[in-house]
Amino acid sequence: MKKKKSRKKEMLDISRPDARLVLLNNSSQSLQSIIMLTLSLSPSPSSRPATTSTVSQSSGQEILANQRLNRPISPHLSIYRPQITWYGSALNRITGAVLSSGIYVFGAAYLVAPLFGWHLESASLAASFAAWPILAKVLFKGAVAFPFTYHGLNGIRHLVWDTGASLTNKQVIYTGWTVVGLSVVSALGLTFL
Repeated sequence: MKKKKSRKKEMLDISRPDARLVLLNNSSQSLQSIIMLTLSLSPSPSSRPATTSTVSQSSGQEILANQRLNRPISPHLSIYRPQITWYGSALNRITGAVLSSGIYVFGAAYLVAPLFGWHLESASLAASFAAWPILAKVLFKGAVAFPFTYHGLNGIRHLVWDTGASLTNKQVIYTGWTVVGLSVVSALGLTFL
């Protein structure tokens, strides 16, 4: 049996200036720019290598505790002054969720109503709503009217933003308060119809 000769590939040490010259002379023109970039980014032979040392378990824990004390803490929302844009964004999402979940719940109830003997036809709902006390009617109508008007008016505001208009900080704050005011007024109007 013949023993195979192992051939080790020789690595070119590019830290030597003569090796860099050989590499550049034996490369194609397109590779030369890549090689030059790589050589300029490679560490110089005079760079200091990283050093490590062994520390005891307790000393390591102490070092770690000191490092944790000096770490920056990310800011919490409580340090910021609340803005109308925060509340407007949250309220738009909440009113959208309330309206859509109301539609889904009523739609599902309407589908299973015959199975349970419920009467969810328009005439039955109108008759049962008419029997409610006045305060309950007002509260229910207001609870439905405000999310509807706010979400609708804020949707118009977002459509205006899509055109690129009213996007300065001052205009965003002004339109935010305008939407809140118009929503309250229109919700009260719908509530007391």
